[in-house]
Amino acid sequence: MKPRLEDLGPCFQGVIPALIATCGGDGEPNVTYLSQVYLVDSRHVALSFQFFNKTKRNVDENPFATVILLNPLTLESWRLQLRYVHSEKEGPLFDTMATRIQVIASHTGMAGVFKLLSADVYEVLSLELMEGFLDPPDPVLDAEPPKVPAGPLTELRGLQTISERIARARNLDEVLNGTLTALDELFSFSNTMVLVPDESQRRLVTIASRGYGATGIGAEVAFGDGIIGMVAERRRMIRVAGFGTELRYGRAIRSRVVECGEQARLTSEIPLPGLADAQAQLALPMLAGEDLVGVLAVESRDPLCFDEWDEAFLQIVANQIAMGIERMQANDEEPELDVAGATPPPPVAPARAVRRFVFYENDDCVFVDGEYLVRNVPGKILWKLLKQLRAGGPCEFTNRELRLDPWLGLPPIKDNLESRLILLRKRLAEKCPDVRLVPVRRGRFALEIDCDIELVERASG
Repeated sequence: MKPRLEDLGPCFQGVIPALIATCGGDGEPNVTYLSQVYLVDSRHVALSFQFFNKTKRNVDENPFATVILLNPLTLESWRLQLRYVHSEKEGPLFDTMATRIQVIASHTGMAGVFKLLSADVYEVLSLELMEGFLDPPDPVLDAEPPKVPAGPLTELRGLQTISERIARARNLDEVLNGTLTALDELFSFSNTMVLVPDESQRRLVTIASRGYGATGIGAEVAFGDGIIGMVAERRRMIRVAGFGTELRYGRAIRSRVVECGEQARLTSEIPLPGLADAQAQLALPMLAGEDLVGVLAVESRDPLCFDEWDEAFLQIVANQIAMGIERMQANDEEPELDVAGATPPPPVAPARAVRRFVFYENDDCVFVDGEYLVRNVPGKILWKLLKQLRAGGPCEFTNRELRLDPWLGLPPIKDNLESRLILLRKRLAEKCPDVRLVPVRRGRFALEIDCDIELVERASG
C-alpha cells in the first residue's frame, strides 16, 4: 500500500525535530533542524521559516529540498522530497503555525525575537520509508496488543454523564469540581484547570483545578502569555505537543541571543501554571456567544496525549461549562424569603489564635500574617466582610448585598461574582482555614471565624 502523508500524524507533532537538507546554486549542501512541519493537505506541507537564512537562500536558488521525519512512537524514519511553491506571511495557515511558535516565545521571554517570518509551502514529490533504519520487528516484543472491546461506558455515555453533572449542579463549585472529576475518572484527563477573567478582562485567575493538590488556586495568567493566555486573547483552541522539546529549542535560541549581547530584547520567562514537566498542553476557550467566560486547560507528561478527538470532545465540554457558569450567574440570587423568626446564627467559636489581616488600598490586596492571600474584587469582598463582622454586624451575607455596594466596583452585567466567591473561599481554605466562607443556600453565605482578627489598612504595598 502506497504511504500517505495523512498516515504520518505523530510525525507532525514536533516531538522529534525534523531535518531539512537543501543545496545552493554552487552545489554546497546545508542541513539543519526544523522547528515545525505542518500538514497542509495530501500533497503539500508547510515549513516554518524563522532563522534559516542559508536554507532560504538555497531554496531561492534551487527550489528542491529533502525533509526527514521521525515517528516518535515507532521510530520509523520517512524521507520527503519537496519542491518549493510559495510563502505565506498572513492568513489562516500562517496564523496557525505562528501561534505554536508564539506560545514557546512567550514562555521563554522571547516574544518578538523568536517568531515566524513565513510559512513556506512545499509540494511533496515523493514519500518513502527509509529502509534499514530500524531492525526488523520482533514477533513477540513488537506484536500489537489485542484490542480491548468497548465497555458499557462509551464516549457518548461519558459525555452524557458530564452534561448531567453540570445540569444538576446547585452552585458553580459543583459545576467545576464535578466536571473536572468526571474528566479524570471517566477519560483519564488527570491534570485540568479552569481559569476565568478578572475584572480587568486582561488576566485569567485559576478558580478550579484537579491533579495539582491544594496548590494552583488563584494562579494568574495574563492574556497573551503562554498557551492559556493566547487562547483567552484569540478565543480559539490551541494544542501543543512535544512541549518540552520546543521549550529547550526556544531556550537555546534565547541563550544565543544573550551571547550576542542582545539581552535587552528579551523579557522574563513566564512560569508555567500546573505541571513543571508538561509535554503536551491543550487549552480551549469557554464562550457564551461572543463573551469569553473562561479557559479550560488540560496537560499531560505524555507528548502525544492529545489528538483531534480530544480537541472536539473537550471543546464540547468547555461549551457545557460555559453554559453552566452562565446559568449560575443568572440564578445565583436567593428567592425572597420571610425571615421573621429565623434562627440567629450560632455565636463565633472562642478565639484560639490571632490572625492579622492587612489591606493595601492602592491595589486592593489582602495579606494574612504577612503572606499574600487574595486581591482585586475578592480581596475587597473579604475586607468588607471582616470589617462588618468586627463592628458587630451580621455574619451572613447575600450576593445582592455585595452587588449593591458601590465600593466593590462590580460591573452591572456579568460580574462573575460566583467565580470570585469561589476563589476567595478556596484561598481562605488554603492559607487561613480558621476563617471560612460557607455557603448557606443559593445566593447566601456566612463568614465563620475560629480566631481573633486584627485589621490594618495601608496605602500601598
